[in-house]
Amino acid sequence: MINFAMPDLYPASAEIFLLIMACAVLLIDLVSGGRRWLCYLLAQLSLAGCFGITFFTLDGQAVTTFSNMFVDDLFADLLKLALYPAVAMTLVYGRSYLAARNLDRGEFYVLVLFATLGMMVMISASHFVSLYLGIELLALSMYALVAIDRDSARATEAAMKYFVLGAMASGLLLYGMSMVYGAVGSLEIAEIGQRVALGGGNKTVLVFGLVFVVAGLAFKLGVVPFHMWVPDVYHGAPTAVTLLLGSAPKLAALAIVLRMLVTGLAELAEHWQVMLMILAALSIALGNLAAIAQTNLKRMLAYSAISHMGFMLLGVLAGIVGGDPRFALNAYTSATFYAIAYVLMSLGGFGMILLLSRTGFEAENIEDFKGLNKRSPWFAGIMLMLMFSMAGVPFFVGFFAKFLVLQAVVAAGHLWLAVFAVMFSLVGAFYYLRVVKVMYFDAPTDSAPIEAPRDMRYLLSANGIAVALLGLLPAGVLEYSMWASYAFLIGQ
Repeated sequence: MINFAMPDLYPASAEIFLLIMACAVLLIDLVSGGRRWLCYLLAQLSLAGCFGITFFTLDGQAVTTFSNMFVDDLFADLLKLALYPAVAMTLVYGRSYLAARNLDRGEFYVLVLFATLGMMVMISASHFVSLYLGIELLALSMYALVAIDRDSARATEAAMKYFVLGAMASGLLLYGMSMVYGAVGSLEIAEIGQRVALGGGNKTVLVFGLVFVVAGLAFKLGVVPFHMWVPDVYHGAPTAVTLLLGSAPKLAALAIVLRMLVTGLAELAEHWQVMLMILAALSIALGNLAAIAQTNLKRMLAYSAISHMGFMLLGVLAGIVGGDPRFALNAYTSATFYAIAYVLMSLGGFGMILLLSRTGFEAENIEDFKGLNKRSPWFAGIMLMLMFSMAGVPFFVGFFAKFLVLQAVVAAGHLWLAVFAVMFSLVGAFYYLRVVKVMYFDAPTDSAPIEAPRDMRYLLSANGIAVALLGLLPAGVLEYSMWASYAFLIGQ
């Protein structure tokens, strides 16, 4: 007779609620007679419900369930509280774009909710199996979302590339996990960390597995040399999908990098730090250099994302110095702050592309922003703040995020790496400032009025203003990031 112990469902209450709501949206879409606004409203209510559940169950206690495969701790809760608004903003920004292209269908919202569920599982995973399930739930949802415009050959091609390369990366990650399991005999991330710290496991097999794990994680982050899918998928996907792909998943990616490398394999830090150093340096260099040659704004922002993820990795690798974790809090705080700041900037950047797009016209080329200041001085100012922030111009949130990361890198003794990052940031400023130049100094080629829903206008305006204000008053987000990092460190 098999004895089945009922797991404690309370720690995963937000995930269970979202799963139920995603299934409900699927069924309601089937019987609602094509009422598109209903699926949109239910999706937003689902995210609001998740936010409420996570917020009101926030107690700082780390609780595991499902045979230690899922952890509900303060680190996970704080990242999820940043995740929900990011996904909600993508729905607001993308709604009119989708409606104009007949893509505003129930399956879009169902896939977005399942992708969000995958991200939530990734953030709370404390076991290789649950981590992999979360990654694949997110990946499969995103493959379908990229290809949701079935009449677009470009979207279909992008989805095929993403699927094939994503399958290869998943294989690399799974193979690396199997090597780690073979070396230490456990799939629990915390247990792996304890066994490796006590000298257990074959060191050669562990390092061999680590190489594949880092390769798989690098693909999910989209860093060099595993970046080949990023520009093609960003360019080929409908812009509303690109907006989702380029924002919220970065928070989940940060969580799995910290949990796998710091919690599980901290004793191998001397090995994975060198790997991350190479990945970060190549990403910052190639991302900024390749972006200069782009005339398509979506591809430019794709290469920009590669360089930004390189910066985020700098914060992760600076946490342990010679086996000493004294610098961990500052380093992981800088990485978390950078991830949140980048998500905010990415939402605004792609949101501006959606704002200028209309039926039959994709405002995805840099020349489409010509003379925007004459058409709408307000939104030209919003785009200016977003571009300045991404370039790291004082005093926007992007500058403060880069400053924190560079400070952590210098404190860890990698002065040359900080200088290298600064030099390529100066190179990268060129392509951001080119967009500003086009908006303010070129004659407009389009005199059509900017038409967008009121909620999108207000939210996009607030997004741009937040990028400016958080650079001047970063204390709130910084403290939030510090609490998340502190919770992660004490929960190991």
